[in-house]
Amino acid sequence: MQGEARTTPLVEMRGITKLFSGVTANDDVDFSVKAGEVHALLGENGAGKSTLMNVLYGLYAPEKGQIFIKGTQRVFRSPKDAIAAGIGMVHQHFMLVQTQTVWENMILGLEGTGFFLPRRKIQDRIAEISEHYGLQIDPSAFVWQLSTGEQQRVAILQMLYRNAEVLILDEPTAVLTPQEAGYLFKTMRRMKEEGHGIVFITHKMHEVMNETSRVTVLRKGRNAGTVMTNETTPEALAEMMMGEKVPIDLFKSPLQPGPELLEVENISVLNDRGLPAVEGLSFCLRPHEILGVAGIAGNGQRELCEAVVGLRAVTEGKIYLQEEDMTHASPRAFIDRGVHYVPSDRKQVGMAADLDVNVNSVLRSYWQAPFSRHGVIDWSSCEEHSRNIIDNYHVSVPSGRTPVRNLSGGNLQKLLLGRELSRDLRVLIAMHPTWGLDIAATRYVREQILCAREQGCAILLVSEDLDELMAMSDRLAVIFKGQFMGVLAEPSAVSFEKIGLMMAGSRASEVLKEEECCHEA
Repeated sequence: MQGEARTTPLVEMRGITKLFSGVTANDDVDFSVKAGEVHALLGENGAGKSTLMNVLYGLYAPEKGQIFIKGTQRVFRSPKDAIAAGIGMVHQHFMLVQTQTVWENMILGLEGTGFFLPRRKIQDRIAEISEHYGLQIDPSAFVWQLSTGEQQRVAILQMLYRNAEVLILDEPTAVLTPQEAGYLFKTMRRMKEEGHGIVFITHKMHEVMNETSRVTVLRKGRNAGTVMTNETTPEALAEMMMGEKVPIDLFKSPLQPGPELLEVENISVLNDRGLPAVEGLSFCLRPHEILGVAGIAGNGQRELCEAVVGLRAVTEGKIYLQEEDMTHASPRAFIDRGVHYVPSDRKQVGMAADLDVNVNSVLRSYWQAPFSRHGVIDWSSCEEHSRNIIDNYHVSVPSGRTPVRNLSGGNLQKLLLGRELSRDLRVLIAMHPTWGLDIAATRYVREQILCAREQGCAILLVSEDLDELMAMSDRLAVIFKGQFMGVLAEPSAVSFEKIGLMMAGSRASEVLKEEECCHEA
């Protein structure tokens, strides 16, 4: 019996089926977590990963299937039930109250705290857990005062404070610097050593290979297989995810950049609340070159991109396109001069969701020939252009008259990219172009951006995926609080750790050696 107890999983999910409006999100899925393991849950966007974990966490009730905790069947009607059973979940967007302190967030929703809170006792317990797992944090600090990495520590501490034995981490490194990710992995290893079970949801293959014990892959809501991490490869996992072989590596041709095409001189930009988002920032874009921008979300990337395409006012500084002053030009003026934009928000900014594919394919050029003649739209030309994008960019859509709101994220992104790359392209501003896409769609989008580079386009690529930036960028700028900490002339010569220090606010002169080919912006 003792041997049997040792092999009983902390969590076992059997035959989980979950439907949404008749659409199957999970189809007869089995999944388990053992004590002392990090179990990766892989799958493309829409494969059912988050749905499965939300079932385990009590947010969704399955149509069919059973959940066993240490061999005993349980039914979770809410997250409260799951937490009481030792299940904790740290969402990608942390469920913390920004205006409350760390210690106040620890006890939110807990029963038995009484009217008078034992603040000192709570803070002592937080300090004890923090010290034990290397999650140092000030219990009296307000959450809004903390960095993204520190807020993640609070979210993990909150689950450990509630005695979670199984911790679900949903894309935990997506918003972290390399240093913060390193601290997280140390914590995970400590928890693993002490017998916790960890579910690790990520799309980064190197994290899966380095930090996990087992991998379960979901494909279209079903189990594609479970393998030991040390018995598989990134290529094999990609094939399990996609159902076919998918090349992992990209080829980027060595090219000689042309003369400066777009110049940004000391611009400052405000955010939606009227506060400084970009301050005195300068850079240039050149043909045959990709300038990548690395940084944690919320450091002025969106405001910078919108300013460079005329969507946001510049309060100071100048923007020139081949010496023409475009500082206060309209978005249409930028489009007419070949400056195209791939925004991070595909549906709200990039497309008109209620209009069909044909209309959206010419949304940024309908006033130009051949789509418009003497002020009258030529719909046959629009439809032909739409068909070309659908065919050339492999957009899976019933017809050009399909509303774009019905397209999947991958097809929506391919349609958007096809529209922006298909006409008179000189400068491309691309923000998170592969976010949420599957492996095949991600590779295709990256190949198209590299193709535009080969054809002479000047490209600004903003991404939170440092692996993507290192693979794609000819130069790499690191942004922090609306300023460039430095621009790396040879990104591959600089370690992730040093880039991480720059992402956290250290200037290039503080962390880089002279031979690492960098200049400060």
